[in-house]
Amino acid sequence: MQLEGYLESLYRHFPKGLLQTYIIYKVDLFDSEYSQLFQKYPDCIVIEETGFHDDFVALIDRLETKYILFGTDDVVYFDSVDFGIIDQTFGAFPDDIFGFSLRLSLDYVKSGSDVVEEFTVAGQAVYRINWKKGKLPNTKYPFELDSTVYQTDLVRKVVKKVAKDYPILKKLFNPTSLHVKLLKRIISMKNFLVSIDTFFNPNTLESYCYRWCRNHKGKVPSYIYFQKICSTAIQINTVNTFSNEKNFIRPVKGKSVIELNEKYRSGLRLDIEAIEKNKPRATHVGSEYFKLKRL
Repeated sequence: MQLEGYLESLYRHFPKGLLQTYIIYKVDLFDSEYSQLFQKYPDCIVIEETGFHDDFVALIDRLETKYILFGTDDVVYFDSVDFGIIDQTFGAFPDDIFGFSLRLSLDYVKSGSDVVEEFTVAGQAVYRINWKKGKLPNTKYPFELDSTVYQTDLVRKVVKKVAKDYPILKKLFNPTSLHVKLLKRIISMKNFLVSIDTFFNPNTLESYCYRWCRNHKGKVPSYIYFQKICSTAIQINTVNTFSNEKNFIRPVKGKSVIELNEKYRSGLRLDIEAIEKNKPRATHVGSEYFKLKRL
């Protein structure tokens, strides 16, 4: 239900021909419902997860697009920005732009003490803040897995550092190597990735990339640009039960993944139009925005 809400809202607010969507999907619960969803969005390229770390690095390596927009399934788009403006902003400020955010608003940024600069791009107002001097949680957080457009080359650079993408490690820990087959007898791949201080799931991907950028400020651009808030994360259930990362969400009664799947099977879907009519003003909201409609 949440992934369908994300995809429906994404394609409502971005031209379908502009996007190539990849979904790294772990075959686990609700396979029949996911199959139903993937049939509805046949243009999406679905990658069955065998190991998140390797699957993600391989995907990033093969992308041919100029930009990357990450997405997670608790996010909903309720407004849009002309992508031409985003592209022109990257072109106008190639040396200092880290990303173009779709989750920041002028009101939010001004609620703190961040310095906001205004520019005109193609006749429209565009704003920027220096994330290296950010004062608010979202203005000092440069790398995140939803609602910011990044240049693919920059993402590759950061991920390569975080993935410990060194030739010797690639050779030693190729999934088909004898070394790995023997290693798996004494340690899980997840624990091995932890031991060499790299990511093994989406949460750790974001946190490791964020920390690398914070710790290597001189190696990445300083500014996040934005126009207005266009998306929000509706937080209603637990992200996972094995991570100590900050996005551990206390479940809302009646909205566990099991209960939502039953509602999905009965024909209920997230009501994107209701969210568009009552636009959120924050990057994260609660269950009051999780309205359902029947097909």
